[in-house]
Amino acid sequence: MIQENIKLVEENIKKACEKVGRDVNEVTLIAVSKTKPYTAIEEALPTGVKDYGENKVQELCDKYEILPKDIKWHMIGHLQRNKVKYLVGKASLIHSVDSIRLAEQIEKEYAKADEIANILIEVNMAQEESKFGITSEETEQLVREIAKFPHIRIKGLMTIAPYTDNPESNRVYFRNMKKLSVDIENKNIDNVSMSVLSMGMTGDYQVAVEEGATLVRVGTGIFGERNYNI
Repeated sequence: MIQENIKLVEENIKKACEKVGRDVNEVTLIAVSKTKPYTAIEEALPTGVKDYGENKVQELCDKYEILPKDIKWHMIGHLQRNKVKYLVGKASLIHSVDSIRLAEQIEKEYAKADEIANILIEVNMAQEESKFGITSEETEQLVREIAKFPHIRIKGLMTIAPYTDNPESNRVYFRNMKKLSVDIENKNIDNVSMSVLSMGMTGDYQVAVEEGATLVRVGTGIFGERNYNI
């Protein structure tokens, strides 16, 4: 079932790209495996999907130890400063950086290992009180501050749009995210790229692709409903 689900998601991504004249190779599918056993990822691997997203550092680290080393792990959940050290050498991309204090901790831990952390700045584009992330107005300033750290590379932006039964209602947020990323790209800030736009989940990833997403994070649409009581 997991493999069939991945094929369907990939087909939907392709259709969304065709609709707006994008190259499908510009979009990478992240299979969000949070709360799912490592065997679910093993089932998914033959499809060629190599990018997997986790919400919790512990879960990412546990699966990292068991599964093939060519998997790219994405830390997509809220990151506590005291957990940063465990991601060094394991996380291919940290999606959820939303404060200078977190960036300082990332710099400190990655400097110790002489490694580079690839990160995205998390923007709360819909300004939902229940979500992490900074406002669009604060984004450029934070980008400029974090860009000074030698062991961090800003690769782009991430957002979590509101949960909705109508994906069209999130189009405005995705469109504004794309505009924000282009605005920052045009500032030519040293050490900053805006090549990555992580947005869109199971309910709205096709709309996100139409509006410029380069990473989509699909969990339930691949692995089925989650049991948070495990």
